[in-house]
Amino acid sequence: MQLQTLQYILSPQDAYSAEQQWRIVKRSVDARQRQLKVHLTVLADEQGKPIAKDAPIPLYTPPVFQDVRDAQHKVVIIGAGPAGLFAALTLIEHGIKPIIYERGKEVSERKKDIALLNRNEGLNPESNYCFGEGGAGTFSDGKLFSRSKKRGNMQRVMELFHYFGAPDTILYEAHAHIGSDKLPSIIKKMRECIIEHGGEIHFESRVDSLRELKVESLKFRGLPIILAIGHSAHDTYRMLAAEGVAMETKGFAMGVRVEHPQALINKLMYHLKPSAVSRQPSELIQYVGNASYSLVTQVEGRGVYSFCMCPGGHIVPAGSARETCVVNGMSASHRNSPFANSGIVVQINPEDIPGDGVLRGLEYQEALEALAYREAHQFQSSNFKLQITSAAPAQRLRDFVEGRASKDLPACSYLPGIVCSRLDEWLLPFIGKRLQQGFRDFDKKYPGFLTNEAVIVGVESRSSSAVRIVRDAETMQSISTPHLYPCGEGAGYAGGITSSALDGINAALQISKELLSE
Repeated sequence: MQLQTLQYILSPQDAYSAEQQWRIVKRSVDARQRQLKVHLTVLADEQGKPIAKDAPIPLYTPPVFQDVRDAQHKVVIIGAGPAGLFAALTLIEHGIKPIIYERGKEVSERKKDIALLNRNEGLNPESNYCFGEGGAGTFSDGKLFSRSKKRGNMQRVMELFHYFGAPDTILYEAHAHIGSDKLPSIIKKMRECIIEHGGEIHFESRVDSLRELKVESLKFRGLPIILAIGHSAHDTYRMLAAEGVAMETKGFAMGVRVEHPQALINKLMYHLKPSAVSRQPSELIQYVGNASYSLVTQVEGRGVYSFCMCPGGHIVPAGSARETCVVNGMSASHRNSPFANSGIVVQINPEDIPGDGVLRGLEYQEALEALAYREAHQFQSSNFKLQITSAAPAQRLRDFVEGRASKDLPACSYLPGIVCSRLDEWLLPFIGKRLQQGFRDFDKKYPGFLTNEAVIVGVESRSSSAVRIVRDAETMQSISTPHLYPCGEGAGYAGGITSSALDGINAALQISKELLSE
């Protein structure tokens, strides 16, 4: 059968009906005009008739995994986030055995540590929102959208997620999303596949030295190492620097997380009348989902922009060290909480960071995270166990922009609790002043965005790595350390789940090419 695609611009109701009947190839919501539209691309036969949703036509060619128990070639992978897991799966497809070391726990045990963290019962530095099976994205939203322009088959990343249990929508949604409630089971299936086909995964196994790394009780002897450590492994960066691995400071971003009532964001983004807001959830929201946004402006030569926007989501404690305060956002698969949150961050270039060491960006992050913790804990409170609490400093949005203290705080999704704080006074001026103007700019575009119904929570400091582990552009090997393949967010070559997964795939393909050509 000769297949083709057809494109439609439909109302939300008509698009919803079409999705129930036809094979969708691509879907995006257009909220730029007063009348909301949905752009659909559907699969059709040679006569131009749309293919039925349940037609027996394969969505894609499924992967073929080999048995690698006795494989001739082996590769060590440090880190079981998206870069590490997708690298392992790709190696198995090519008949190469992956051996994964992960400092954190597997997802089921990791859930327990995250529950304790949310209940203010303590942080496990090795098992939290940053560290553990699946990496940071597992419990912080599972968004599969990437701005990456790097070469590679991004669709293959989506197909592998789908193969292991993600919904069909990730194959065609412009801003695909799995959700933090669904992603752990998908990650578990990936692990089971790796083990079933002869790969190894060693949890609670932090690598403290590349020189002393052991594989199957033998000293490391030239096996390729895929370094997929994630952007929060500050101790690992310090170890790599001490062992002479070439690194450089790179730009990153820091700021706050802002949270609005989701009904207000729906009103602003979907151009709803006030009467429609009060009736939510409405049929419109059923058809197109809660609204998200993407905001960007320039303030004094630096970008100020939204990051990891979570409609119908929650703010979560995302630190990995005690006596620091770091926040991030997540949404469950239905995105149906009454809150909408997003990081609003300021671009920071290497020349903006004091000092001259290669790790000065990490130190800049850590200083702000420690300051946020102190600001949240400077007053004694019977409501919090101050020695272990994950409470975060917060301020109403308009109060922050206009430079006044908040007398109280609105309801917030952040489970450990928020406390009134003068973020307008203690945020570094380089960041705070730009954020204030950025929020004014956003309000010009969407009048009503700047409101005291919204709250800002500090700090959003882990939007990306502040370090790049330098590698050769062609071979993907470290320029200083043979057989070491830095990849993913932690290496400074990706920015999110999908681009990290793709970078892991590319590293595995490069290694496979080299090993199998010997």
